[in-house]
Amino acid sequence: MQNKKTTFIAFLAVLLTIAGLWFTNRAVTPKQANWDDVLAEGKNGGYQVMTTDELSTRYQKDPGSVFLVDTRQEWEYRTGHLKDAVNFPIEPTAWARWRKASALEKLLGPDKNRFLVFY
Repeated sequence: MQNKKTTFIAFLAVLLTIAGLWFTNRAVTPKQANWDDVLAEGKNGGYQVMTTDELSTRYQKDPGSVFLVDTRQEWEYRTGHLKDAVNFPIEPTAWARWRKASALEKLLGPDKNRFLVFY
Protein backbone atom coordinates (compact mmCIF):
# COMPACT_ATOMS: atom_id res chain seq x y z
CA MET A 1 0.00 0.00 0.00
CA GLN A 2 2.85 2.39 0.90
CA ASN A 3 4.53 1.59 -2.42
CA LYS A 4 1.37 2.57 -4.37
CA LYS A 5 1.15 5.91 -2.51
CA THR A 6 4.79 6.69 -3.21
CA THR A 7 4.38 5.78 -6.87
CA PHE A 8 1.24 7.90 -7.15
CA ILE A 9 2.92 10.92 -5.49
CA ALA A 10 5.98 10.56 -7.75
CA PHE A 11 3.74 10.28 -10.83
CA LEU A 12 1.76 13.34 -9.72
CA ALA A 13 4.98 15.32 -9.13
CA VAL A 14 6.27 14.43 -12.61
CA LEU A 15 2.92 15.32 -14.17
CA LEU A 16 2.83 18.70 -12.38
CA THR A 17 6.42 19.41 -13.43
CA ILE A 18 5.65 18.64 -17.06
CA ALA A 19 2.49 20.78 -16.94
CA GLY A 20 4.39 23.66 -15.33
CA LEU A 21 7.18 23.51 -17.90
CA TRP A 22 4.71 23.35 -20.76
CA PHE A 23 2.73 26.30 -19.44
CA THR A 24 5.74 28.55 -18.78
CA ASN A 25 7.65 27.73 -21.98
CA ARG A 26 4.93 27.64 -24.60
CA ALA A 27 4.91 30.25 -27.32
CA VAL A 28 2.28 32.87 -26.71
CA THR A 29 1.15 34.97 -29.62
CA PRO A 30 0.70 38.54 -28.40
CA LYS A 31 -2.71 40.08 -28.90
CA GLN A 32 -2.79 42.24 -32.00
CA ALA A 33 -3.55 45.77 -30.84
CA ASN A 34 -6.35 47.57 -32.60
CA TRP A 35 -6.75 51.31 -33.00
CA ASP A 36 -8.95 51.67 -29.91
CA ASP A 37 -6.31 49.89 -27.78
CA VAL A 38 -3.63 52.26 -29.06
CA LEU A 39 -5.73 55.36 -28.38
CA ALA A 40 -6.59 54.13 -24.87
CA GLU A 41 -2.94 53.42 -24.06
CA GLY A 42 -1.90 56.82 -25.39
CA LYS A 43 -4.57 58.57 -23.36
CA ASN A 44 -3.55 56.68 -20.21
CA GLY A 45 0.05 57.78 -20.81
CA GLY A 46 -0.93 61.43 -21.24
CA TYR A 47 -0.16 61.52 -24.97
CA GLN A 48 -1.92 63.32 -27.78
CA VAL A 49 -2.32 61.59 -31.14
CA MET A 50 -0.61 63.04 -34.19
CA THR A 51 -0.54 61.72 -37.75
CA THR A 52 2.64 61.48 -39.77
CA ASP A 53 1.43 64.33 -41.95
CA GLU A 54 1.08 66.58 -38.90
CA LEU A 55 4.53 65.51 -37.69
CA SER A 56 6.01 66.21 -41.12
CA THR A 57 4.56 69.74 -41.17
CA ARG A 58 5.82 70.46 -37.67
CA TYR A 59 9.26 68.93 -38.38
CA GLN A 60 9.69 70.94 -41.59
CA LYS A 61 8.82 74.21 -39.84
CA ASP A 62 11.28 73.76 -36.96
CA PRO A 63 13.19 70.45 -36.65
CA GLY A 64 14.79 71.54 -33.38
CA SER A 65 11.42 71.82 -31.64
CA VAL A 66 10.69 68.13 -32.13
CA PHE A 67 12.28 65.46 -29.94
CA LEU A 68 11.83 62.16 -31.77
CA VAL A 69 12.07 58.82 -29.99
CA ASP A 70 12.14 55.75 -32.23
CA THR A 71 10.99 52.73 -30.20
CA ARG A 72 11.76 50.14 -32.86
CA GLN A 73 14.45 47.54 -32.28
CA GLU A 74 18.04 48.65 -32.90
CA TRP A 75 18.40 46.73 -36.17
CA GLU A 76 15.22 48.38 -37.48
CA TYR A 77 16.50 51.79 -36.42
CA ARG A 78 19.80 51.18 -38.25
CA THR A 79 17.94 50.44 -41.50
CA GLY A 80 16.65 54.02 -41.55
CA HIS A 81 15.28 56.69 -39.27
CA LEU A 82 14.54 60.40 -39.15
CA LYS A 83 17.52 62.67 -38.60
CA ASP A 84 18.23 63.31 -34.90
CA ALA A 85 15.77 60.61 -33.77
CA VAL A 86 16.88 58.84 -30.57
CA ASN A 87 16.60 55.05 -30.48
CA PHE A 88 14.90 53.62 -27.40
CA PRO A 89 14.08 50.02 -28.31
CA ILE A 90 10.99 48.53 -26.68
CA GLU A 91 9.69 45.09 -27.54
CA PRO A 92 6.03 45.13 -28.54
CA THR A 93 4.73 43.45 -25.39
CA ALA A 94 2.89 44.88 -22.42
CA TRP A 95 5.60 43.53 -20.09
CA ALA A 96 8.38 45.29 -22.02
CA ARG A 97 6.48 48.59 -22.10
CA TRP A 98 5.75 48.37 -18.38
CA ARG A 99 9.35 47.41 -17.56
CA LYS A 100 10.85 50.32 -19.54
CA ALA A 101 8.22 52.96 -18.68
CA SER A 102 10.28 54.70 -16.00
CA ALA A 103 13.41 54.81 -18.18
CA LEU A 104 11.36 56.30 -21.01
CA GLU A 105 9.90 58.88 -18.61
CA LYS A 106 13.44 59.93 -17.65
CA LEU A 107 14.44 60.18 -21.32
CA LEU A 108 11.40 62.30 -22.20
CA GLY A 109 11.63 64.55 -19.17
CA PRO A 110 8.86 66.55 -17.53
CA ASP A 111 7.44 67.99 -20.77
CA LYS A 112 3.69 67.30 -20.88
CA ASN A 113 3.40 68.12 -24.58
CA ARG A 114 3.88 64.56 -25.87
CA PHE A 115 2.50 62.99 -29.00
CA LEU A 116 2.10 59.47 -30.31
CA VAL A 117 2.63 59.35 -34.04
CA PHE A 118 1.09 56.66 -36.21
CA TYR A 119 1.58 55.86 -39.84
